[in-house]
Amino acid sequence: MSTDMSQYLGAYLDEATDNLQQLNELILAVEQDRRSRDTIDEIFRTAHTLKGMSATMGFKHMAELTHALEDRFSKVRSGDEDLTDDDIDHLFQSLDLMQSMVDAIRDGGTDQDTDISSLVAQLREENVEPSSVEKGTEESELSDQEKEWLVDATKMGLAVYKVKVLLDQECLLKAARAYMVVSRLEEMGEIVKCDPSVDDLEKEQFDHSFIVYIGTKDEADVVKNAVMSVSEVVETEVLPWEVEKGETSEEVAVSDEKPAKAAAAPAQAKQADEAPKTKKAPKAKKTSQTVRVDIGRLDSLMNLVGELVIGKARIERLVLESKLREFDEPLSQLGRISGDIQELVTKLRMVPVSFIFDRFPRLIRDISKNLGKDVELVIEGQETELDRTVIDEIGDPMVHLIRNSVDHGVEIPEIRKTAGKPAQGTIRIAAYQEGNSVIIEVADDGKGIDPVAVGKKAVERGMVTEEALAEMSDDEIIQFVFLPGFSMAKEVTDLSGRGVGMDAVKRKVEALGGQFEVRSKVGEGTNVYIRLPLTLAIVLALLVRVGNETYAIPLENVDETILVREEDMKRMHGRPVTLLRGEVLTLGDLASTLDAVRDDEERNEYPVVVVRAGRNKIGFVVDALVGQQEIVIKSLGRLLSKIKGIAGATILGDGNVALILDVASLKVRA
Repeated sequence: MSTDMSQYLGAYLDEATDNLQQLNELILAVEQDRRSRDTIDEIFRTAHTLKGMSATMGFKHMAELTHALEDRFSKVRSGDEDLTDDDIDHLFQSLDLMQSMVDAIRDGGTDQDTDISSLVAQLREENVEPSSVEKGTEESELSDQEKEWLVDATKMGLAVYKVKVLLDQECLLKAARAYMVVSRLEEMGEIVKCDPSVDDLEKEQFDHSFIVYIGTKDEADVVKNAVMSVSEVVETEVLPWEVEKGETSEEVAVSDEKPAKAAAAPAQAKQADEAPKTKKAPKAKKTSQTVRVDIGRLDSLMNLVGELVIGKARIERLVLESKLREFDEPLSQLGRISGDIQELVTKLRMVPVSFIFDRFPRLIRDISKNLGKDVELVIEGQETELDRTVIDEIGDPMVHLIRNSVDHGVEIPEIRKTAGKPAQGTIRIAAYQEGNSVIIEVADDGKGIDPVAVGKKAVERGMVTEEALAEMSDDEIIQFVFLPGFSMAKEVTDLSGRGVGMDAVKRKVEALGGQFEVRSKVGEGTNVYIRLPLTLAIVLALLVRVGNETYAIPLENVDETILVREEDMKRMHGRPVTLLRGEVLTLGDLASTLDAVRDDEERNEYPVVVVRAGRNKIGFVVDALVGQQEIVIKSLGRLLSKIKGIAGATILGDGNVALILDVASLKVRA
């Protein structure tokens, strides 16, 4: 790749990724409806765009593979051939190869290390003859209205020409070249008609030739030279239009040819719809109102907003201590402004969950086909938004959950029919916002998790004794699937059986400050619920004091706070408990859990923070409840990041540092 083009690399990678995702969705759609002309046309256009960009950037293998894909769909578009199952497989394999090449380029490598010869040959099999697109299109006749306009142009003293333009067969940016030709001609006079229409030229729905009717004061050779000056125009004919005959005179045609070029522009021009009534040439479309921003810059902006929040908290504390009432109004204004900035930056970082959901139709299609299963995917709430950091981290756990549902959950059609179920299984992925959290649900109507089988496997692996197992509920037994190395697979396959399973998913979710829950019923299916915070940068937390230290507990994990009298504390199985609205609540001493020193003062009742970890509740006994506050989560660094029970740290309004507790991983002590 030349040095001049390196500045476009970031934009190319972003656009290529978007185009590959779009092709993935379109091929999934055309697999269901193989005669959908709109879908086939869109696939062709997207592949053509990707080919042009790749060739412009000098990525020859990317360009060659997309060119082969484009050629395959040229024949399908013409109606000469239908797509077969093998074709669909080859197309998906092409997307996988192109994605691997894009990943290699993003990592500083090249596309040249990927072998594409086999796939290119398969895509072009029996496709040597040029398609109808390459053979050209029939010229349409002028309407009476268009002829009248041409006659009016001659009465005004203008010369009327029919300009035939032929582009290089290897032209990668046909729409851009056509736009440049039409723009040049518009500068020279009045354009009456384009054939094909301007809209078709813009969408590249034409072969390598087109016609423009123009009224101008310039000579034919001047018009010809203007058109031939456009790159990749190899032939131009400027034919006078005869008023009497309503047709051109071939004897006086002005023609010229020049060698084809392989040059390509780095960007593709856009143009608006043709407007025959005003006889105006197409104008450029309004540019996009969005800007791509590097995620690192958004991270830096969020860090600065975090510092602003910390600074505001310190100023508020100082004003409160000094009792300076004249600061109340400006401080209130500062609070509103900083709050608006924080909200705006948070929204800037939010992306819809469709960012990861869009990959799942292809994933389920491939896995179900590999396993001989018939699975329908239902996606709901893909417009729900999450912080980009959360989205990036949750992708792999979601992939594992879906593979699990297809592999372990949904049965093969024969077994489903025997059980009285539809042959086609259903996997539902839903996302919805609940308070300051987003719930992601993965549900299937498969065989469910059998607690008897799980318990038997747990005993075999020495995870529990048969006596202890007998006293456990079904929900408690199902929790064994979250332990490292536990797998119900009978054999190791590409999909499962390696023991790297639900425990990794649960750890990842909890590391993000989320909660993980599984509900399953034998014969009916399994539902997995993931609760995730909207953002990982600035959160609302409950501050508590234990001894001389202040700790922060994210409100996402807090159910409520209560006061428990000493006489209401009992012991059950050696652990302190209390009754909370008729239910037994296990109590844990936060000071003992954190190896901290408690207050020595004697008291009759204790503040208790009731937190939720999955489906379990526990009450942490603390010395005092300080209050709620927005906190900025700071990393503890590489050396301290793996400490159990600590999610990070924050700076309080008085300048002191408070540790942020990860209640899901705290080892509770009585």
